[in-house]
Amino acid sequence: MPVVRLDSLDDPALDAYARLTEAQLRNRLEPEKGLFIAESFKVIDRALEAGHTPLSLLMDQHWLPQAADIIARAEAANPQATAYVLPPEEIQRLTGFELTRGILAAMRRPQMPSVESLLANARRVAVLEGIVDHTNVGAIFRSAAALGVDAVLVTPTCCDPLYRRAVRVSMGTVFQVPWTRIGQAPADWPTAGLAQLHALGFATAAMALSDESVSLRDPALNAQEKLAIIMGTEGDGLSPQTIAQADFTVRIPMAHGVDSLNVAAAAAVAFYQLCGA
Repeated sequence: MPVVRLDSLDDPALDAYARLTEAQLRNRLEPEKGLFIAESFKVIDRALEAGHTPLSLLMDQHWLPQAADIIARAEAANPQATAYVLPPEEIQRLTGFELTRGILAAMRRPQMPSVESLLANARRVAVLEGIVDHTNVGAIFRSAAALGVDAVLVTPTCCDPLYRRAVRVSMGTVFQVPWTRIGQAPADWPTAGLAQLHALGFATAAMALSDESVSLRDPALNAQEKLAIIMGTEGDGLSPQTIAQADFTVRIPMAHGVDSLNVAAAAAVAFYQLCGA
């Protein structure tokens, strides 16, 4: 892989890292041209392990010796990839770069699988409805990987799991847990999406506070052969339509008058109880 030393972050070759918005990186009009940015050696390692195609690397010249293995693996995955090296003062112009542990990679976005193919052999699935905080999405993926979730579905109004911060918070587990979108437009969820899950044999569990809710400890939940655990957006939680159409409404028993948890924390508790990692 060629190692190209540049003098400035303003070089057009670095647009993906410094100037393209997340929407431009996704490139919705031409998804085959879409990119995402992976940060840190661990995250890039997991992306390469999962078979994602690197287009380029970017690092401070200080990290070049440590990056030898990543450069070799990236070249094996894509011989046309390039490693760009900048002086430290130019790297520091990238907001938050000190969090990346020295290296970034621009990678080609994968083609999303269909819901049917994704869930063909799945028993426990997480559904993220309209979650808008990338930190929460990343944390949920990390819990999903650790606690035995087979796949994750994100609704059309949920934020992008390949957004830079979501990938970073997940520690690269977004590349380990299979995922796709359930529906392309907001109107596709919840009615059509829940019908699709039911047709695929999944019982649906809406995590919400309700007078009709059952405890997370209810044995009927673990008894389900296939179960989709639906988590709602920050603040408002799940939509009334989702709750009304789900097979179960489920609450997490809590003490000291606490009525709810952050969605990422609630997801971890639910996955631990229901997924049997």
